[in-house]
Amino acid sequence: MATTLPIPAAQYLRMSTEHQQYSLDNQSLTIQNYAESHGFVVVRTYSDAARSGLDLKHRTGLRQLLQDVVSGTSGYRAILVYDVSRWGRFQDTDESAHYEFLCKSAGVPVHYCAETFANDGSLPSLIMKALKRTMAGEYSRELGVKVLAGQKRLAALGFRPGGPPGYGLRRLLVSSDRRPKQLLSAGERKSIATDRVILIPGPDHEIQAVREVFRLFVSEKMALSRIARELNRRGVPYAGESKWNRCAVANILDHPKYAGCNVFGRTPCKLHTPAVKLPKSEWVLKPGAFVPIVDDATFAAAQQILQHRTTKKSDAEALDLLRALLKSRGRLSLRLIRETPEMPSPSSYRHRFGSLGGAYELVGYRSPTNLGGIEVRRRTTALRDQLISRVIALFPFAVTVLRGKGRRRSRLRLSSGLVVSVRVARAVRVWKETVRWQVEPARRDRNLVTLLARLGQHNDSFLDFHVLPRIDRRIRFWLSLNDPWLSNGKPLTDLSQFCKIVAEIHEMKRLARVPRVTFT
Repeated sequence: MATTLPIPAAQYLRMSTEHQQYSLDNQSLTIQNYAESHGFVVVRTYSDAARSGLDLKHRTGLRQLLQDVVSGTSGYRAILVYDVSRWGRFQDTDESAHYEFLCKSAGVPVHYCAETFANDGSLPSLIMKALKRTMAGEYSRELGVKVLAGQKRLAALGFRPGGPPGYGLRRLLVSSDRRPKQLLSAGERKSIATDRVILIPGPDHEIQAVREVFRLFVSEKMALSRIARELNRRGVPYAGESKWNRCAVANILDHPKYAGCNVFGRTPCKLHTPAVKLPKSEWVLKPGAFVPIVDDATFAAAQQILQHRTTKKSDAEALDLLRALLKSRGRLSLRLIRETPEMPSPSSYRHRFGSLGGAYELVGYRSPTNLGGIEVRRRTTALRDQLISRVIALFPFAVTVLRGKGRRRSRLRLSSGLVVSVRVARAVRVWKETVRWQVEPARRDRNLVTLLARLGQHNDSFLDFHVLPRIDRRIRFWLSLNDPWLSNGKPLTDLSQFCKIVAEIHEMKRLARVPRVTFT
């Protein structure tokens, strides 16, 4: 009698921090029992430990599983999952169904091992599966409401629900009756549920820097960018190795915590959705919760100046200020706007009118030099974003975007963990018909594998792509059409070869670091 061979299957395990019943061991045991009773043998395991089921972005295990299945090289014919909630608590049930459909279309169906319905595709099982998906998402929504209510209650009592303290402040662990316990370092959390966290002033040099920011703004009437440059000129250290910039100064000036007021709910981010700015009327505020770094009068004066500059001005008033600046200085520039105290910020003009160039045109300023540079930068940024989107569309499960903070540009990250910098080189006409491509190295990306895209002569489309092991220059430089420097990497004739070429360049880079052994 012929013996039926077991069907090879993969198991997917996920645990957040919910219940012991969802421990990886318990899931694996249930899946093993299901496999034995249904003729499967587990040949591959994917897992996401301590990962939320709300989205796909942070779940490397599930992303790798989907990539293997879609590529057709998985080597198994079924996927075993503990239950529907372990597959995900996606807020859109269609998203959960979509990922399962991808597997089913590739001939690798998903089996839920601890559910009461059968995995047979019958109408009752489909209805139950849809209901379970909805219940899984609803559980997260209900839990989010309860957690938010608890955070608001603690914030109203003067405790800090979470998040980094910010420059000039530190987190202090206290008991429920506010008896001090210990300072918390970055990444440390409380271990006792009844303990709480409050903010206290940080090191003296940071406290003095915060007070100097308020003094320069309120008393000296300095613009935010000018304050940042002044602090950098004095050598005042900021967080880590970062330098002071306009955003760093603004974050200090407009946050009530520097006046000792606990605040919660300024920019909530619910269920991994984008953060939303809420009006002050919806914040949770507790004055006098912490030892203040600046007094109430100084903080109030700073808020009055900030509001007078931006939020209280209509579009017409903002343009009137731009006209007045043009009349007094005879020209307009990014730097002039930043350094004029009564002017709204450049980002405010971009938000209101689409771009600085658009605002310039509305006040009758059409300097080719200024507008040309702005337009080229906007076009280059748009093309770079378009390139990143094309790569993500080609490799939805193999490549993700690492969003840059502030002015830092986004990068690409492969499922292997390799991070790739993306640079766009503009065409510059240096003499008559002679064209060169301008490359702007980024200090923090210098040693990363880099996708370099050169634009056409009119900077409105891509000319070619190259993958390089690194950009080994410290300052701006220019390339000719067939520049020998490009031979350090490989040309990318088709974006569909992106992952393959990047892996080859990374391996070449790795081998170059291996020391050679000589025999005598």
